Amino acid sequence: MAVLIRGGQVLMGTPAALRRADVLVESDRIAALGPALTAPAGARVIEAADRIVLPGMGNAHTHAASHLARGRVGTFTLEDLLTYSPANSGFRTPDDEYLSAPAVADVVFYQTVPGLSDLLPPDLRHTVQDIQPAPTKGLLDLTERAIRRWHGSAEGRVHVAVAPTIPNQATDELLDGCAALAREYGVGIHTHLAESKVQVVESRRRWGKSIVARLADHRVLGPGFVGAHSVWLDDDDLRMLADAGAAVAHNPGSNLRLGVGIAPVREMLDRGLAVGLGTDGSTCADNQNLFEALRIASVISTIRFPHETARWLDADTVWGLATSGTARVMGQPGDLGALAPGRKADLVLLRTDSIFLRPLADPVKALVYAETGASVDTVLVDGRVVLDQGHVTTVDETRIYARAQEAADRHRERAADAWALAGRLAPYVAAACRGAVTTPLPINRFAAPTPTS
Repeated sequence: MAVLIRGGQVLMGTPAALRRADVLVESDRIAALGPALTAPAGARVIEAADRIVLPGMGNAHTHAASHLARGRVGTFTLEDLLTYSPANSGFRTPDDEYLSAPAVADVVFYQTVPGLSDLLPPDLRHTVQDIQPAPTKGLLDLTERAIRRWHGSAEGRVHVAVAPTIPNQATDELLDGCAALAREYGVGIHTHLAESKVQVVESRRRWGKSIVARLADHRVLGPGFVGAHSVWLDDDDLRMLADAGAAVAHNPGSNLRLGVGIAPVREMLDRGLAVGLGTDGSTCADNQNLFEALRIASVISTIRFPHETARWLDADTVWGLATSGTARVMGQPGDLGALAPGRKADLVLLRTDSIFLRPLADPVKALVYAETGASVDTVLVDGRVVLDQGHVTTVDETRIYARAQEAADRHRERAADAWALAGRLAPYVAAACRGAVTTPLPINRFAAPTPTS
């Protein structure tokens, strides 16, 4: 069914500005954009004189699997979060997985923390040594089945990528297998890249090279590669990523929440890397709010360049990360990230009477620094209204909330022993990590870890 959004203030152009216009949607595409458009017979008309119309923002990196564990994470580092991951993610039924989603690794996390085994008392050491990783071939077979079953499904809306969760938790065999699957099926590769200094130290210790260099050796890098976080990268890493046509998913809220650092986004953009904006999952970003990520991405960039305002990520830049940047990260630069004829009909309508948009001067600054998401009224995805005046149209929200709460309560009870074990392990993991991060890194200038002065 065609949809005509009539008389809205449409955010369009570069730099983005508001223009009063109609938007005509036919099937899954924007058919026309301009004044006084005629609605086809049978079209739904949405009166939008008191609405701002935006292109849909994409979330470049998140974890559906963590939604059921929302609210369980305190003052955790990344390694704390991974220590508690079995307790947060295990013990799930198939229905629980329907409410979330899985990830893959064939190396146990505790084996990737330098010096941890030497610190553990005998009983914990035996417990950790007894933990067996998932079989590599089984993970690759599972991934291939997922690609064959789901890639291109839902009328082309679902795109599957191969996802070795963290390179340090992937054997050479798994990396080679993932690269082969990506080539065979023409899909992307998505991983957590150099998220913490501990990961960088461990890569140097085990393989004698940076994480990016190891991925390059296994032919993992390429135009379909996305490295989430990418905090602890040096100039050589950035050069290799840029030369490969790779992309980065920037998650500023999660990076701060877990204390891993501030990603060198300005240097990435200077290199021509595609950078999109993400929230990360509910255990380390909590609310999945891209408007919050916009604000954090901008204001945190000031710390790295306190006296060089031209190097800051201003409102227009971070708005670009969430729209055209994320469209590039997702491999759909010609479909997503802007409002124009021929583009996918992914649109967001905001109420102009929202307190966060009054008074309105520069719309992009308002969206980046003031908007919280509370103004969102209506959302279209592929031309279909999925949020209508604040109400989700595709599922029974009340029923889903109830099912998720029941699953979370049941899971928390079943995972009590695993949570207690993680609590015993956490101090030793923290001690090993403190020892690791004091290790000098034999690499060229670090692009990210500390503020300049």
